[in-house]
Amino acid sequence: MSSLDPVFSPCSVAVVGASTRRDSIGFALLHNLVLSEFQGAVYPVNPGARVIHSLRAYPKVTAIPDPVDLAVILVPRAAVAGVVADCVEHGVRGLVVISAGFAETGAEGAAQEKALREQVRVAGIRMIGPNCMGVINTDPEIRLNATFAPVPARRGSIGFVSQSGALGVAILNVAEELGIGLTQFVSIGNKADVSGNDLLEYWEHDEATRLVCMYLESFGNPRRFTEIAKRVSRKKPILIVKSGRTAAGARAASSHTGAIAGTDVTVSAFLEQCGVLRADTIDELFDMARALDRCPLPRGKRVAIVTNAGGPAIMATDSCVNLGLEMADLGAATRERLGQLLPPQASLENPVDMIASAAETEYRESVGAVLGDPGVDLVLAIFVTPLLVHPMDVMEAIAEAARGSDKPVLCVIMATEEFYEVVRARTDLPPVYRFPESAAKALAQLARYAAWRRTPVDPEIPRFEVDDEAVAGVLARTEDGYLPEGDALRLLELYGIPVVRWREATSRREALAAAEEIGYPVVLKASAEGLVHKSDAGAVALDLRDGDEVAEALDSMTASLVAAGQPPSEWLLQEMARGGHEVIFGISTDPRFGPLLMFGLGGRYVEVFRDVRFGVTPLAATEARQMVRGIRGFPLLEGVRGDAPADTERLEEILLRIAQLAQSHPRVRELDINPFLAAPRGGKSRALDVRVRVSRE
Repeated sequence: MSSLDPVFSPCSVAVVGASTRRDSIGFALLHNLVLSEFQGAVYPVNPGARVIHSLRAYPKVTAIPDPVDLAVILVPRAAVAGVVADCVEHGVRGLVVISAGFAETGAEGAAQEKALREQVRVAGIRMIGPNCMGVINTDPEIRLNATFAPVPARRGSIGFVSQSGALGVAILNVAEELGIGLTQFVSIGNKADVSGNDLLEYWEHDEATRLVCMYLESFGNPRRFTEIAKRVSRKKPILIVKSGRTAAGARAASSHTGAIAGTDVTVSAFLEQCGVLRADTIDELFDMARALDRCPLPRGKRVAIVTNAGGPAIMATDSCVNLGLEMADLGAATRERLGQLLPPQASLENPVDMIASAAETEYRESVGAVLGDPGVDLVLAIFVTPLLVHPMDVMEAIAEAARGSDKPVLCVIMATEEFYEVVRARTDLPPVYRFPESAAKALAQLARYAAWRRTPVDPEIPRFEVDDEAVAGVLARTEDGYLPEGDALRLLELYGIPVVRWREATSRREALAAAEEIGYPVVLKASAEGLVHKSDAGAVALDLRDGDEVAEALDSMTASLVAAGQPPSEWLLQEMARGGHEVIFGISTDPRFGPLLMFGLGGRYVEVFRDVRFGVTPLAATEARQMVRGIRGFPLLEGVRGDAPADTERLEEILLRIAQLAQSHPRVRELDINPFLAAPRGGKSRALDVRVRVSRE
């Protein structure tokens, strides 16, 4: 039994705020319950009506003579608390609060929402909402449509949750237009009690739900989401449209739901690390959902295209390659078989162009041939309707070839609207798309999710022996703001992260002595109050080869900084290191999500190329490996044009050490190691520059 069973599988439903007015939400919701043939008792509650929709009405829930499992509440905000108290007294176990006017409206509404949450939790009742449009369960033994949506949901295998009620209506409309069926649909609104995390756990154990789709504006408990989603994604796909990607959109999401949306780069890192697939639009989400719902997962990312027209095949090829798929090399046996099937004018390479005369026989045999090729993981069949061939005949032929195969087949059929109306009702056919780009995106997400599922699960998070007491002592010397560079370097050394040889100096004489001790050539850096970007202020001198050059740099730097009102307080001398590839490591902290880790190509071009990957803590070894190997410039680290490859295993270890630092010392709010010289295996990989910001808490 689940605590959500009274919501999804009730034996009786009370509609509190049911109305006799046909243009009201109270009537529409009651009408949907009746129209869906709910397999239980329905009780309208309205003190001003005797009968509603041919059903006897009651003045309040406690007046209903029978038990009530679920109460749907549609009264004004001020009356909600009293209705809930009445439900508690009657033993109601589930609530759906449609009523709005809570946290989304401001401080007063937020306070009332908090009181409502405490009220239901003390009573042990689960609540959807407030500020939502209701719930649906298409199970033929339940037939629950407790929403005011004008279009019902058809039976299927997708669990869908929407944080927006208005968008939920549109989602149900689009799902019906595309012939996509659902197990349950939930509009969670402000999610004061039941959240997306709760629904993920519910659908995790629901065998009828093959995949989960979510429209979210905010995360209630991101850390709990990470834990649940990582587990659920190993069993079934999770697709998300997360709005609030821009700063303005995040503010709008906050005002809409009364919750913090979270920065988009953090959200993307969380989702990617959990194996969750992210769509930019609802249309794209449904494109992906159709493929994941109906197709087996591919073993790789090699795609073969079968077509009767060159133009769409070129578009499909470009899209597939740009999305990270590979065009399969067809084997000699496959090409020989195709040569026996197709006319001489046909192209037997990939894409396989059967020319415009191809009909159902050519499609059945050609799709079957490429499916049988061991070098093919996915197949895309494209059909542009000629005058003498009916698209439904071709569709049936493709479906026949795909039936029983363990490889996914997607179709692009360019036909009239009548064809799509027929296909909409058929769940036994491969997914059909109108244009090649949409199908290519769906193929790419299939391959991406399959690759994530194949990634082994790390049994535990690595831990390194570190003197955290000494680290805390270094951090304690700065209450709030940036650590002195010497302390930042000490922090790295305490965490086992190699740095270049360095010395601190508080005078000209000490600086000259430190340079001699380190050995030339050296780097000179000045520290001053409020000075963060040293290079921009002329506070860095490179490749100083003797004492005279160090002395000259000391004098020049001092004069420049004094003139700028930032006289130097101390000096840092470092060895001038060369060789290796410049990379960057970083930590930033999101107020909602916690530490965000970064890795990428470093040096002065990091802000130009932005070739970085993000991850979240806790970080597993496989996730560190994916971060390092996931940057576009990873081939540079592997070595090009005679360069020795960098020690990438060392880079992965440093990422794991930084992740441990972020978790063990939450006062570290920001960290930038840039550049870090990544040397070949056995060489001296080390940090050249580091910046650390700490906070009071």
